[in-house]
Amino acid sequence: MASSGMRQRSSLDRDGASASTGEAAREEENGKTVAVPPPPRGRPGWIGFLSAVAIAALVLRLATPKPFDGASKELPIYLSILGSVFDVTSGRQHYGVGGSYHHFSGRDATRAFVSGNFTGDGLSDSVRGLSPIEVKRIGDWRSFYHNSYSYIGKLIGTYYDSNGKPTDELLRVEKRIKRGEELLKQQEAEEKKFPTCNSRWSQSEGGEVWCDSGYPRILSKPSPLPSQGSGESRCACFAEKQLNRPGLAVYPGCEARATVCKTS
Repeated sequence: MASSGMRQRSSLDRDGASASTGEAAREEENGKTVAVPPPPRGRPGWIGFLSAVAIAALVLRLATPKPFDGASKELPIYLSILGSVFDVTSGRQHYGVGGSYHHFSGRDATRAFVSGNFTGDGLSDSVRGLSPIEVKRIGDWRSFYHNSYSYIGKLIGTYYDSNGKPTDELLRVEKRIKRGEELLKQQEAEEKKFPTCNSRWSQSEGGEVWCDSGYPRILSKPSPLPSQGSGESRCACFAEKQLNRPGLAVYPGCEARATVCKTS
């Protein structure tokens, strides 16, 4: 398996213990000792153990994503996000060839989880230029895969070094995930204080916003928040005494005391 274009090697470093020793088995790979996963659940004794060793050795030596991108029905399907590798074979209908998520298979396409760009450079493991909240959402996707699929190991490259240790880049990303969590809490607190407008849109009538209580205003968001819709702003409802608050704007063509405003 390789990352976006994946010419990186994978190293398996899976938490868990073998049934006989209570520790993960180990084998030599190019003079280095590497962790081998314990026997897969549901497979008895040495058959399961040898299967796990075979898969581990194959992934460790892999230099191309092809074997694990779902093209072969004889092999598992892997994907990587932030350098964490997951077995998504159970979702072959989605991750296999022709599936709606096939673009994630056999690579680390971390960026595409929030960018929606599933072609060319969009299928990249880089998060450069993304906002903290967008990076936080990538962290949420990683948690989803931990909870929904089998964790296989670590992809050596951007986020893990040759010893399977987190790189400086991953440590920076983890800090941005935490910053994103803080910003989301701030945003949620703001939205409770200033409720979001009701909205609707139709091809014949266009768009409009309205407030059940108060007046609709365009509220500028703090700069670190990601773009949602048209720019760093949202529609919020304000009481009469709050209308002089900095950062508010009346919708173009809308009366200052109107409770319903056209947006297009």
